[in-house]
Amino acid sequence: MMMSSSNNDVSLSHLDASGQANMVDVSGKASTQRCAIAEGRVRMSPGAYRLLSASANAKGEVLNTARIAGVMAAKRCADLIPLCHTLPLSFAGIEFTPDDASHSITVRATCRSDYKTGVEMEAMTACSVAALTIYDMCKAADKGIVLEEIRLRYKSGGKSGEWRND
Repeated sequence: MMMSSSNNDVSLSHLDASGQANMVDVSGKASTQRCAIAEGRVRMSPGAYRLLSASANAKGEVLNTARIAGVMAAKRCADLIPLCHTLPLSFAGIEFTPDDASHSITVRATCRSDYKTGVEMEAMTACSVAALTIYDMCKAADKGIVLEEIRLRYKSGGKSGEWRND
């Protein structure tokens, strides 16, 4: 089920009444269990994919390095995205699914927190940085690697409840 966000009375939450950027005030919100899942894909040449799959990349084991980079990025999201809240993560995890036919790796980042605001940005940042790490570690074999379809797949918790992008 995909929920639409085409509601005409929706506004940009990070702009105040005069259109100035500001951090959303969450002080009046209740802490709830929150979860977000982001997903993206890293597509590369057959040769680079073969090196990645064989763990023959000269910079070391690519996917474990990308996993750690993604988790670290989730933890540092507020340092990278100017108006994000610093929030306590109870979990940040990265999964990889290789696709031999398309020479690609799907990157899936999951973040959870019991807090007053969602973890969508943490999941999106984790996914993006994990994908960028794969690029960095494989670029010697293929400078044309493509990061694609990075998007939020799922979120739950808070006032807006559950949302899926299937």
